[in-house]
Amino acid sequence: MAIRLLEGVRVVEFALLEAGGAGTVLADLGADVVKVERPGGGDYIRRVGWPFVHGVSLMHHHLGRGKRSLALDIQRPEGARLAARLIEASDVVIEGMRPGVLARRGLGSAEMRERRPALVWCTVSGYGTTGPYAGLAAHGVAFDAWAGGLRLGTDERGFASAGLGVPLGTRVAPLLAASAIVAAVLRASRTGQGCAIDIAQAEAAASVDWLTIEGHRAHLRPETEVTGNPSDGGVRREPGTAGMGGSVRYQVYRSADGHVLIMATERKFWKRFCHAIERPDLLGDGPGGEVADHALGDHRLRAELTDVFRTRSTADWVRLGLTADVPIAPVNSPATLPDDPHFAARTDWLPADAYGADLLPLPVHLEDDELARPAPAATPGQHTDEILTELGVPDAELSGLRESGVVG
Repeated sequence: MAIRLLEGVRVVEFALLEAGGAGTVLADLGADVVKVERPGGGDYIRRVGWPFVHGVSLMHHHLGRGKRSLALDIQRPEGARLAARLIEASDVVIEGMRPGVLARRGLGSAEMRERRPALVWCTVSGYGTTGPYAGLAAHGVAFDAWAGGLRLGTDERGFASAGLGVPLGTRVAPLLAASAIVAAVLRASRTGQGCAIDIAQAEAAASVDWLTIEGHRAHLRPETEVTGNPSDGGVRREPGTAGMGGSVRYQVYRSADGHVLIMATERKFWKRFCHAIERPDLLGDGPGGEVADHALGDHRLRAELTDVFRTRSTADWVRLGLTADVPIAPVNSPATLPDDPHFAARTDWLPADAYGADLLPLPVHLEDDELARPAPAATPGQHTDEILTELGVPDAELSGLRESGVVG
């Protein structure tokens, strides 16, 4: 049976671009998310990024799904009053614009929470509502740059360049915001008291890389106090995944048709691997440390493994991992991942014929039920009449608001 886990929870979203991602997560979980957009073009996420599908940015197809669109000019007093009515009839507000936009129109957190004490207010911004960068304009990659996530280099012409695998700030902030919102809604249901949540996309990016950031801070302490892993000889190396370079038993190798990652750093896994490939000689004079033995800097062993892994396909190595109980993973790319059998078995695409583009669903699986599918992304103002009628706005008044341009 298809169910909506957050059925009955109404969310009002005032957000642009990827700051609206928290609303997408809540909509996927079944909340009624009303996206308030300016009359006309609405959120310009429809016109940014790439690729475009049917003339609309894929970003909108993904982030706009599951939401109802209300075209309302909150810069006009009549529009601000209608927005206030909608907020008072809701459980959650997501503010994803420059700080102060709503407050200047009498729709700020303090004003609205005074009128509705149980209201949960969540601000999603680049750098948060406080601090010296609070008012700094930015786009998504800025948050990863701030958090130390860019790989800096120089291109063939001598220009500075930067690489980024997956933008973290704009992807993780919606998950942090949604989890905090759900916790706050549960608290409000018990106590009648809402709260104001402040989520910064830059801090979200940093929170994901906590081990690297904390590792560098730990290295500020004396070497007698903070060492490397004893199983690797105790030598300090670069914190985080950047320190994988010298690892041998936790490393990427070329297979016959791609790449695989082996992670046999526990003694039991390394023994199983060596026996499974009928190379007990690779155990050497000893089985290595019980845990976290990366065979750091063993170039002879790494050369041997390089030859070994080229003898089988990636799929064959994964099968060996399953049968011999050895941690071996296929190394996919965003282009090849959909062909991975595990991905195919667990991922039920939101199909293009219904959503405009093939979209990844929220990866939440229910054991005995399934999440109800969200609606496709709306056109600007698609649900204006429906939402305002629910608020009790009479047809005659609605017609006048439309003629005056307050609603779209």
